Amino acid sequence: MRVMVMTKGTGADEGKGQLSQEMFERMQTYNEQLVKAGILLAGEGLKPSSAGAQVVFAAGGTSVVDGPFTESKEIIAGYWIWEVSSLAEAVEWAKRCPFDSRYGATQSLEIRPLFDMADFAEVVDTETLGKAQRLHERAEDA
Repeated sequence: MRVMVMTKGTGADEGKGQLSQEMFERMQTYNEQLVKAGILLAGEGLKPSSAGAQVVFAAGGTSVVDGPFTESKEIIAGYWIWEVSSLAEAVEWAKRCPFDSRYGATQSLEIRPLFDMADFAEVVDTETLGKAQRLHERAEDA
């Protein structure tokens, strides 16, 4: 099963801590362990929300809100995509992730399984599902 693991902190704490050489090395060691275990498919850190924007959809139309999003209770700071045998395995790996309180008093990792095309088989016809699968494969090859 594939999962997305999101590193999260609070909007109020965003940008309070600067990445240190020590923390970078600790995360690099952790990522190397994920690679050696064969579960890391992708992963990146995200720049602060001050460098981003939110596109908001509402009945009255669409609007764009520029960052920072300091009023947000949770800010996603980075992510990994892992291939694991179970949610329990993902939780065990997540528990090993380095933590540095300089980046906020509370940090968390959220683990969410990704949909596979087979998950849609009950609600989408075979032809449409096949087109979606081919598109997904083309995107992976790009």
